[in-house]
Amino acid sequence: MEVSISKEVFNPSFLPLLEDEDHRYLVLYGGAGSGKSVFAVQRYLLRLLQKPMCNLLVVRAVWATHRDSTYALFRQVISRWGLEELFRCLDSELRIQCKNGNSVIFKGLDNVEKLKSTTFPKGELTDIWVEEASEIEEADFDQLDVRLRGGGAKKQITLTFNPISSLHWLKKRFFDRKEPRAAVLKTTYRDNRFIDGDYKLTLEGYRETNPYFYAVYCLGEWGVLGKTVFHAQKVTERLAAAGEPLRRGEFLFETRYSREKDEVLIDDGSIRFTDSDTGAVSVYREPEPGGVYVIGGDTAGEGSDFFVGQVIDCVTGEQVCTLRGKMDEDIYARQMYCLGKWYHTALLSIEANFSSYPIKALERLRYGNMFVRQTEDSFTHKIRQSYGFKTTSVTRPVILAGLVEIVREHPEWINDKETLGEMLTFVRNERGRPEAQSGAHDDCVMALAIAYYSREQSGASGRKRTEWTQDMWEDYDRASPEEKALLRRRWGTPKA
Repeated sequence: MEVSISKEVFNPSFLPLLEDEDHRYLVLYGGAGSGKSVFAVQRYLLRLLQKPMCNLLVVRAVWATHRDSTYALFRQVISRWGLEELFRCLDSELRIQCKNGNSVIFKGLDNVEKLKSTTFPKGELTDIWVEEASEIEEADFDQLDVRLRGGGAKKQITLTFNPISSLHWLKKRFFDRKEPRAAVLKTTYRDNRFIDGDYKLTLEGYRETNPYFYAVYCLGEWGVLGKTVFHAQKVTERLAAAGEPLRRGEFLFETRYSREKDEVLIDDGSIRFTDSDTGAVSVYREPEPGGVYVIGGDTAGEGSDFFVGQVIDCVTGEQVCTLRGKMDEDIYARQMYCLGKWYHTALLSIEANFSSYPIKALERLRYGNMFVRQTEDSFTHKIRQSYGFKTTSVTRPVILAGLVEIVREHPEWINDKETLGEMLTFVRNERGRPEAQSGAHDDCVMALAIAYYSREQSGASGRKRTEWTQDMWEDYDRASPEEKALLRRRWGTPKA
């Protein structure tokens, strides 16, 4: 179908990709107002008109968002170019049909079964456009990728998005690894010659009033916006400055049989760290003579696949080592035992919510320095002591508040990129509760929060003494023993 469209309607920055047939992936990213989504629609309309047997699937994370975004944009450009006679837009189905038989279908990843059943009246699927690609999981993208196969026509996927966390799968896949079959183009509002002048001034204004927002939202730098719990700018800056671990590996050890206890124990003298690229332990500072350390642990549970240990220097506050991996509970317990022994029998503070096995295993191995919490027996009302940290509605906000303060005041203490990446996807949900975004993890965050909270029990961090108000004393008097311990940690020891 012969249709003449002047190249004057396109932003010059996008013209090199207008007729690109050589790359399987077109990756269009950048800041707000750059015109990347408009170009995607313009380019696809030309392909639908000029390329025989061309069918397009437009995908977003949620189907309902198409109506006011991608579908509306197609209708807008069709109207602007005066192509209404060549395209039929079916509003009820969110489908566009070209007079030559080519089609556009809009689908969401919130209904995978409907996505699987996508068929076209004429021909096969040749093109996929993933709008707001940063909102979808890599596994979903892989499923789309394998669907685009077969036939003689060249297949192509276009991804449009604003960059977010530098640990996002998009950056790892198309930027860090430099996929050879991808054409990557970054644009900002400065590249959009059609941008509204007032809107441009609005974006320019953020340069002085909010430099981080300007860098991420306007200039399309890798970062994160939204209701992040941790200071996004400081975390992003630290992520850019953080180096690689000094060593990566795992612990090897030998066991010995105790006749007295009739148990198999780890021979402390045999513990050694061995380097391995696939090891779960990342070392940023090796144990120093006389050093005092605490290790926070988060066990796999509530959908998480990872066991995590976070080691901090009790004196300097620095994160010096991490353990993060998928493993069985008994292996996790033994690796944590060795990790603790390596760091001078560090205080081990492991979460006791989902499984008590690692804590009991450490008891059987006779690990001699574990975090002790106080609880009140519901029957006798006597105070009892138990190993392990318990995350509750009382303790969770306290440990997270402590970690938020540390990240804000001392971001240089955090060395692990995986941990920093989790902080960027740790947000407040609709109810205001801090938690990991859908599809993200919080194992490293929670383990580090537990470590810093438990630091005081090591005896190396010192206790601050503060003046308590009358209201604080009243709250303290009404609190349970466990809550009293929390309040002392949060407010400091009251002055005599």
